[in-house]
Amino acid sequence: MAKNFEYKKATIEDIDELVRTRIIVLRAANKLFDDVDMSLVERKSYAYYKRALETGEHIAYLVYDNRTFVGAGGISFYQVMPTYHNPTGKKAYIMNMYTAPEYRRQGIALHTLDLLVKDAKEQGVLQIALEATNMGRPLYERYGFVKMEDEMELK
Repeated sequence: MAKNFEYKKATIEDIDELVRTRIIVLRAANKLFDDVDMSLVERKSYAYYKRALETGEHIAYLVYDNRTFVGAGGISFYQVMPTYHNPTGKKAYIMNMYTAPEYRRQGIALHTLDLLVKDAKEQGVLQIALEATNMGRPLYERYGFVKMEDEMELK
């Protein structure tokens, strides 16, 4: 069914839609009410997209059904020191995956994820990571993502 939708690679002209979607995703993922002030995150997201879309550090897709926005996804690229398992040191992080509630379970997220992974592989990225919500986890596991056991984070 995903082939019935338009998947548009975002450009700088789409920055307002990208920022709007980012706030929707963050509110949903963090269970934030609409009255929580997100103005700082909006401004910082705008600045991030402005820079990262121009440099190629970020690729995003917007999904439409007859000009109605129904989904999105993005991937950010970054460089770390080369390792034995990743001699290029290139890494990517998938984020901002979103499908409007009434459009879920129609293959939109899967197709968006596939586009993002293909873009990463075309750039020679060998390691792709993401954070999964409980709702998204089954999709990512079916795609081949596995839970990481050795990574740690300083809080």
